[in-house]
Amino acid sequence: MKAKEITNQISKSAESLNLKKWDFGASFSNDYSVQVDKGIAKQLKASQKQVLTIRVWNNSNLVGITTTSDISESGIHKALKQANIASEFGNKKEITDFSPLAKEPIEVQEVRKINPLGIKKLLKVLREAELKLLDSHEAITSIPYNGLSESFYEIIYANSDGAFRNYSKSQAALYLYARAEKKDKKPRSSGSVKIGYGVHDIDIESCIKEASNKTIAHLNYSTIKTDKYLICFSPEAFLTIINAFNSIFNARSIIDGVSLSNKNSIGEQLSTEALNIYDDGPNEKNITSAPFDGEGTPTKKLCLMNKGKLENFLHSESTARIFKTIPTGHAGLGSKVSVSPDWLVVKRSDECTNLKNYLTHPNYEGEYVYIEELNAIHAGVRASQGSFSLPFEGWLCNKGIKSSIESATVAGDIKYLLKNIVNIEMQEELTTNGISPHVWVNELSITGDA
Repeated sequence: MKAKEITNQISKSAESLNLKKWDFGASFSNDYSVQVDKGIAKQLKASQKQVLTIRVWNNSNLVGITTTSDISESGIHKALKQANIASEFGNKKEITDFSPLAKEPIEVQEVRKINPLGIKKLLKVLREAELKLLDSHEAITSIPYNGLSESFYEIIYANSDGAFRNYSKSQAALYLYARAEKKDKKPRSSGSVKIGYGVHDIDIESCIKEASNKTIAHLNYSTIKTDKYLICFSPEAFLTIINAFNSIFNARSIIDGVSLSNKNSIGEQLSTEALNIYDDGPNEKNITSAPFDGEGTPTKKLCLMNKGKLENFLHSESTARIFKTIPTGHAGLGSKVSVSPDWLVVKRSDECTNLKNYLTHPNYEGEYVYIEELNAIHAGVRASQGSFSLPFEGWLCNKGIKSSIESATVAGDIKYLLKNIVNIEMQEELTTNGISPHVWVNELSITGDA
């Protein structure tokens, strides 16, 4: 069923039920994925999904919501009735409404049409990639975690006030996670992830090479003494830690009392003047970009931190009304409208006189810990308290020599981390989660086995 047809059907059914106010979000996707184990197909999956989420407002302006996968005439009629019944139990303390920007113009990126490769071709490509990775070094014995997938989807939003918008997109992803073993050494693992609009956009050779080099390099490991160290975060690791504490910028979290910020925190100096952070969902380099959020609000580039000062919060329609501002395009449609960042971009500002510019990860000869990847985010982060204790993959570097760290955790406080940034390198790197340079932080606690 086409987007316009669904909207017309919902409008017709709502009219027959005498429902004056409603909106809906819908997603339709075709997904294909494969996994292999030494050339043998481990998992082959193809699925077709359709999800329709409908909200209905009753005469008391309370909202009810229901979700269905039945988009037939009877299925839509039933979903509207259920949402109307649910509206009697709506939250009276916090009223939700249409986004005032739901009919504003949006910019939909033109993306060339990509046809599905299909399961057979995906399997062939992944088998070849696995074989090349196994042959890249004698120490690599298996690729226990791997996958190649492609997804084709359409997203729709419309409401009874005449708002209507939709977009279609495709995405492909390859991940290879290798395991290496060497005599008198513990097995070590590492990997690589690459994404694109389609499989042909993915640099498969680069993914193989990166997974191989990282895995083999980690065989040269040693223990690390528990102490405080100068830290260099890789772009991916720094984006991970900022995303883990996105409640600092999240208006929904502030209202719910689980944020380190409050309504009056705008303008607070959180970090060095050299740090700028943006949420830039529509960025042309963001393969997963969306032109609008779950409430139909257009997405945009939003400055979250300007020269170390808190500049803006992320808002949905309801949080924006409470804060007396406008929605920012970060809402997710659900029984309770969620708020979350899209795609973070970290930049070095022009206020960088206090930075230690000699700290660059390829050239610095002193002792420091390079954190390549942070793990166990959900278990090791206390976002409402600001604390974290996270296992990581990384290196102890000294005098130009780097040694993989066998096992260690990094612990600290996000406010301390932001205040103690001592350098932000010039070169920015594109990751799957956003854009960031390498960021140096003074004296974070490392707990090792030595």
